[in-house]
Amino acid sequence: MEEKQQQKKKKNKYSIIVPTYNERLNIALIVYLIFKHLREVDFEIIVVDDGSPDGTQDIVKQLQQVYGEDRILLRARPRKLGLGTAYSHGLKHASGNFVVIMDADLSHHPKYLPSFIRKQMETGASIVTGTRYVTGGGVHGWNLMRKLTSRGANVLAQTLLWPGVSDLTGSFRRSVLEDVINSCVSKGYVFQMEMIVRASRKGYHIEEVPITFVDRVYGSSKLGGSEIVEYLKGLAYLLVAT
Repeated sequence: MEEKQQQKKKKNKYSIIVPTYNERLNIALIVYLIFKHLREVDFEIIVVDDGSPDGTQDIVKQLQQVYGEDRILLRARPRKLGLGTAYSHGLKHASGNFVVIMDADLSHHPKYLPSFIRKQMETGASIVTGTRYVTGGGVHGWNLMRKLTSRGANVLAQTLLWPGVSDLTGSFRRSVLEDVINSCVSKGYVFQMEMIVRASRKGYHIEEVPITFVDRVYGSSKLGGSEIVEYLKGLAYLLVAT
C-alpha cells in the first residue's frame, strides 16, 4: 500500500500558490520549510506578490537563484488587487495537477502538507482543507479576541451556510480549483470561504486534516476592521446566492 502511494506521489505535481504583500521577512522561511517537508514530492512554488514596497520581490528573486526559476515562480502584480484574484492569477501559471493555497505568514505551517497529500491519496478527495476545529487541531499565539473572532466567524458561516466542513478559512489544495474559482465573485478574505462553500454546493468530496494555526512570526496582520466587515457582507451574499 505504501509503495503504491509513493508511486502516485511521484506521478503528481503540486503547484503551491503563495500570495504575498510585505512578506520580506517570512517568504524565505516558508520556502525553506516547503522544500524541507516535501523532499519526495514534485512541486513548484508560485509567489503572487502585489507590489510589496518592502522588497519581497527582491528576496524571491534571490531564492530563485538558490532553488531555480523552475521551482520558484514570481508572478508579480502592480498593486494590491485582492486575495481572490491573487489565487486566480497564480492558477493561470500553475503546471501541477494539484494546487495548494498557503499564506506566507507561516500561520499554515508547511509541515502539514504531507498530511494533505496522504489524505487525498487515501480518500480520493477532490479537496483537503486544514482545520483548527477538530480533534488534533488548534491555534497558538492568538489572543482571546482573535480566537473569539475566528471561531465566531466559522460558527456563523457553518450555521448559515451548512458547507459540510468545520473550518472555512483553512489552507487547502484542490484538483478542481479552476472550476470552483470560476464560480466565485469575492476578492478579499471572504474568497476562501466562498470557495469552500461553492465546492460543497457542487458536491465535491472534501476531507479535513487537523492543523494548528500559529500567529505570524514577522510583520503585522492584514486582517482589520474593514476585512471583517467585508467578511460579513460576503457571508450575507453567499446566504442569498447559494
